[in-house]
Parts: sequence; structure tokens; C-alpha cells
Amino acid sequence: MLSAIIVNGGNYLYNLLVGRILGPTKFADAAILITFLLVLSFIAMTFQLVTAKYTVLFDDKVFEQFMSFALKRAILFGIVIGVLIVFFSGQLQKVFNTHNATMFVIFGVSVPIYFLMSVNRGVFQGGKKFLNLATTYQTEMISRLLITLLLLYVFVDIESSILISLGIIISLVFGVLPLSKNVRFFKSGTLSDENRKIVHKFLLLTAFYECTQIIINNSDILLVKAYFDNYNAGLYASLALIGRVVYFIAWMFVMLLLPSVVSKQKEGIPHRNVLLKYVGYVTLLSACIVLVTFLFPEFVVSILFGHAYVGIASLLWQYALATSIFAVSNVFAYYFLSLDQYIPVIITGVLGITQVVLIVFFHDSLKEIVTMQIIAMSILLAVQLMFFYGNTNNKTKQIES
Repeated sequence: MLSAIIVNGGNYLYNLLVGRILGPTKFADAAILITFLLVLSFIAMTFQLVTAKYTVLFDDKVFEQFMSFALKRAILFGIVIGVLIVFFSGQLQKVFNTHNATMFVIFGVSVPIYFLMSVNRGVFQGGKKFLNLATTYQTEMISRLLITLLLLYVFVDIESSILISLGIIISLVFGVLPLSKNVRFFKSGTLSDENRKIVHKFLLLTAFYECTQIIINNSDILLVKAYFDNYNAGLYASLALIGRVVYFIAWMFVMLLLPSVVSKQKEGIPHRNVLLKYVGYVTLLSACIVLVTFLFPEFVVSILFGHAYVGIASLLWQYALATSIFAVSNVFAYYFLSLDQYIPVIITGVLGITQVVLIVFFHDSLKEIVTMQIIAMSILLAVQLMFFYGNTNNKTKQIES
């Protein structure tokens, strides 16, 4: 948890310094790359969570077979995604109004590395080797921060978005370290049909949920970039990066939640108290952040991004509120995901699409876009709570009967 705070702080420092150095207009292009990196992290998180879960559940020989299975599919999927990004780089430039397509080409090359890194992290997460897990996040964050700043300082004549993408790919190489001894590319043995079916089922379920995460977390930035000019898109990107501090804080609890719940489920130990504990932590932290952004919006924006971004300050607490509601509902969703329950995942998917639809129809101003997110996320949390208490009451009745 301490490491997660440092990593999130480092990533925020990276975003803030890049935003200050480039200014709102150029930062709009950099924000697209940062958003693409977040999208990639959610896709790759599918393999990390699957690896983490079956690191807990599978033993010895079966685990070796599973690792071979996971590595091959992760790398292959990463190559496919990377090739598609490179191939459609020109179209991506036009859609998102960026200054060049090269930034997407470089980013596409980095994709397979990210998937390898995620499987490696899944082994550490599932095995509760949190020191190694923390180290991989630290090496990625520190190298990206230092290398990107160095590139921006030295190569001032090169387009900044290209330098940002180079910083990303180099940092991912560092992020693979330390490499787990279980991550070996040539292993004998094949996962049995029964185990393969179980893994595929959870893989698809997790992939679907991570897609909903992508939609909810990133669709607003991408749509704003398409609907508004670069200046307003840059302002909104700064708003999103500040407001999402809630989500990144919540994520460190999710990292601890999944292996704990799976382990207790395997041993037949009640785990509802684990969920409620983490929900309490996230709610308390979220409330504090929303309160600070409500009381001191201009101070927060000017300190973090500078006076050039103060125009967005009035929306800061509202965006933080939307993200807070999503962060709390996300803890419930990951809890049920670790237990192979589908309904909360489907609920999140429906509300993610609802958010996109609302923004598509109501985007006359940045304020209206933020309001649509508050509406969608409030409905999501309400439905998740109803499902949780309904599920709990049903189990209580079954035990009593």
C-alpha cells in the first residue's frame, strides 16, 4: 500500500510536470497517449488478475502448465493489439486530431512488453510477494518519469508526443524487472481441458469487466478530444488526472482484496468482512478528497498544473465526486469478480455504455459531460449495493433454512 501511494504520486508528478512543461494545447496530445496507456493497463490487467487468481488456486505441475498457457496467450494478444495500433496509426491521428501518427506507431511496439509485465505482476500478486510486485511498479514509474523529462529537456526540437511515447516504451522494459522465475517461455505440459475451460471462463469474464473499466475511465477524455478544441481538451485532461486520484488510491485496496478473497474462499472462510473493510477505507479517502477539491479548487489546480489550467477549477469537486462513486462501486465489482459472479460485471458494462450514450447526446459544455458521469455512476453504485445486500440476504435465508 505504501508503494502504491508512492507509485501513484510519481505518476501524478509525471502528469503534472508534463502538463506544466507543454501547456494545455500540446498536453492534449500527451493526454491521448496517457489515456491509451491507461486503456492498455486495463486490457493487460485481465491477464494479471487471471494469473493472480490461479497462482493461488493451482499447485505445482498444474501451475506450471497454467503459466505456459497464460504467457503464450498474453504475448500473442499483445502482438495482435500492437500490430493493429501500428496499422491504424494514421486513422488514429485523424480521429483524435493529433499532430503526428508516429506517436501511435511507437506506442504500438510497446504493447507486447506490457502484457508480459502484467503476467509477471500477476504471479507476484497471487503469491502475495508484494515486495517484488511493488518493485515492478516502482521501476516502471521512476524510469518513465526520469527518462521522459530527460527527453523533453534534451530533444527540444522533436515533437513532444513522440518523446512521450519513447519514454513509455523504455519504462515498460524497466517495469518487467524483477522477472519471476515462474515466467519462462518454454515449458512442457499442457493444461487439461477441464482447467483450460475454467481459466477461459474467468478470462472472458475478467476481460469483459476490464472493457467496462476502459469505457468508464477513458471514454470521457476521448470524446472530449473529439468534440472540443485542443485547449479545452487539455483543460479537461488536467481535470481528469486530478479527479482520478481517488480511483488510483482505491486500486491499491483492490490489489490486496482479490488474493485475500480467493484464498478465504478456497479455505471456506467467510470473506464479507474483507469487502466491507476495504469499502470503508475507499469511502473515507474519497470523501476527504472530494471535500478538499470542493473547498480549495483553484488552489489545487494552480498548485498541480499551474494558473493556465485554473479555468477548469469549478468542475474539480464534481469530477472527483463522479470518480469517488465509481471507485466505491468498483470495490464491490472486483469482490464479486473474484468469486466468479457475473451479474455485477454485466451491471457495470451496461452503466459504462450508458455513460457514453449520455455524453454523446449531452456535451454542450464540459460541465454537462461531468454531470452525465455523476448520473451514470450514481445509478451504478445504487444497483451494486442492491445486488450485494440482496445476495447477502439470500445466503442468510439459505443458512437458516
